[in-house]
Amino acid sequence: MDESPKQLIAETRTPITASPGQPIKNDYEYRRCGVCNVFLACEPLKGKRMVKITERKTRQDWAGFLEEIADQYKKAEKITLVMDNLNTHVPGSLYETFQPDKAKAIWDRFEFVYTPKHGSWLNMAEIELNVLTGQCLNRRIDDVAVVRKEVLAWQKFRNNKNAKVNWQFTTEDARIKLSRLYPTLES
Repeated sequence: MDESPKQLIAETRTPITASPGQPIKNDYEYRRCGVCNVFLACEPLKGKRMVKITERKTRQDWAGFLEEIADQYKKAEKITLVMDNLNTHVPGSLYETFQPDKAKAIWDRFEFVYTPKHGSWLNMAEIELNVLTGQCLNRRIDDVAVVRKEVLAWQKFRNNKNAKVNWQFTTEDARIKLSRLYPTLES
């Protein structure tokens, strides 16, 4: 699971449409219309992902996303969730959002695996967020409703395609390439 902000940006001038051999031309000037938040959870080996767009990035938004993930996997005894160690990713977020019995029930459904500092590369949801941005959100969008519509279409397409994350970075590769971040103990 990962999350990312998306700036909402409006054009201030009408773009010049594309013509044969010429790309669309946008003016450098734009109007900022706020920010929304993109939550993404994925099952990299199954090629499934779940995306939710919220208007903010609060503890309650994160708790609501966890509830949706739990609802998606009702029959699972435990849901293993790999994520970064953000200040909202704590049990208190659930208790601020739900009644204590519901908060505990949701928290108990998960096994949380936190990526180490400088270890976001271990979170495959970050890879999916990059794909989402490149395929869907890499342009000016000024309305959160449009972002939701576009992201839902992208999610359906990727899930129907069964697009998996092709993870090729091994532990041995990491020890070599990232040795300055992950020092080894010497006897």
